[in-house]
Amino acid sequence: MSETRSGSGTSAPTVLRMILGRRLQEMRQGAGVSLEDAAKALRVKSLTVRRLEKAEVGLKPLYVEKLLETYGAGRQEIDEFVAMAEQANEPGWWHAYRDVLPNWFTAYVSLESGAKTLRTYEPHYVTGLLQTPAYARAVLRGGFPNEDDPGLERRVNLRLRRQSLLEAPDAPTLWVVMEEAVLHRVVGGPKVMREQIDRLLEVSELAHVSLDIVPFTAGAHLGACAPFTYFRFEEPELPDIVYSEILSASMYLDQRSDVAAHLEAHNRMSLLTSSMDSKALLHRMRKEYS
Repeated sequence: MSETRSGSGTSAPTVLRMILGRRLQEMRQGAGVSLEDAAKALRVKSLTVRRLEKAEVGLKPLYVEKLLETYGAGRQEIDEFVAMAEQANEPGWWHAYRDVLPNWFTAYVSLESGAKTLRTYEPHYVTGLLQTPAYARAVLRGGFPNEDDPGLERRVNLRLRRQSLLEAPDAPTLWVVMEEAVLHRVVGGPKVMREQIDRLLEVSELAHVSLDIVPFTAGAHLGACAPFTYFRFEEPELPDIVYSEILSASMYLDQRSDVAAHLEAHNRMSLLTSSMDSKALLHRMRKEYS
């Protein structure tokens, strides 16, 4: 699975839509129905059925009902599935920010909102889920220098809205590996940096948040490259997914070899430090900004 920043794309699927798409594929295969025969039942091209299964398009209730009938599903199962499909087609909360949310990043917010486990590697900035308002504003101002003040505040509000998932009763596990360079990059000035470090020290005490800071003394290491985020979901229908980005493109990877390579890098980097050393480094850097 991949998506470039420059692509127009469609609206990002919710995690529920992805799950139902997978179930449609499993039911079709379990019934021994080919893509071509499923397409004939709908009087569409096989590509349309494939896109439904890949959650690349909305799940039209009439299509879903006809497909399930073709696969031999019972009436109750069909009704329940159609009801879930209608729910899955409802836009996520992030849809309200579509004026400031690029197409290439909507899928990220959708995955982030539905993940049970998040692992992220950040070589340049504090990860968005842990940024203070002032730090986020400074980062976004640097990334969007021509944005007017109202637009910038919309972007800041979107970033802060994403952070609410860490306060939910069923909050995901977040494991951040960050380079020491992030703490030396003065974003917004000393006061902003001091407040940001205080925030990192605060969240590092949460049971569901782990923060590892790779020190300069670690030297060259496996993950010294582009930032990435790994998503794992509670639902068995969904594969683990890795998101990575460079200046001109972003990628969503679900091939096992790609995911395994990023997990290995994350594990190896975490071994280059400890929570005790990371907190000591945070306290030392906070003094430098006092």
